[in-house]
Amino acid sequence: MKRMYRLWHAAGLKVPRKRWKKRATGVSANACHVQPAASPNDVWTWDFLQASTLKGSTVRFLNIVDEYSRQCLAIKAGRSITSEDAIDTLAELFAMYGVPKRLRCDNGPEFISKAIKNWLATIGVEVLYIEPGSPWQNGVCESFNSRLRDEYLQQTELVSFEDARLKARAWREDFNDRRPHSSLGYLTPSEFARRCAASATVAALPSLQQHSDTLVTLPVS
Repeated sequence: MKRMYRLWHAAGLKVPRKRWKKRATGVSANACHVQPAASPNDVWTWDFLQASTLKGSTVRFLNIVDEYSRQCLAIKAGRSITSEDAIDTLAELFAMYGVPKRLRCDNGPEFISKAIKNWLATIGVEVLYIEPGSPWQNGVCESFNSRLRDEYLQQTELVSFEDARLKARAWREDFNDRRPHSSLGYLTPSEFARRCAASATVAALPSLQQHSDTLVTLPVS
């Protein structure tokens, strides 16, 4: 070994240093208690969970929640979820609910992919990366994940990937439509979201009326 070292040194050779991929670090300023959601579609949060089928196959769940209404917008289940899958899921949700202003998440490899970051930047969605090792900074999603884990994943057996999808859909419907939340004045997330939408519509009526009053009616020739 010493001889080899001397030969390498004499030849001016160096062992190349391994370059580690730089990851987004996130900051505490992006925590949910520092930048809370102020209205529906202000901040969405997303994260992954993992479980296994009876045969031992890994099932991944991508969970997306509106932080203000607590409404679960999607639970996507599959063997693996690529950045393209995540983009397709978000695009579908944007078409259904509108585009959120911000997305809060950790700095896991799924969320820092160039494809996702570039796509979100193109449509003007700000990404709030929390600090590494600080899941409490994404508290709304962590609370949701805990319920999903305790009430669904640990209470049922997943026979297959399709079985996981069907059961996740049923649990999501129950969570959104039948379960009141104390933080929402004991309304369900779906009912709370509907009331928020109705209030926003009523608030917009005076400005719409004022705008219509300024329209000029052209004379009929």
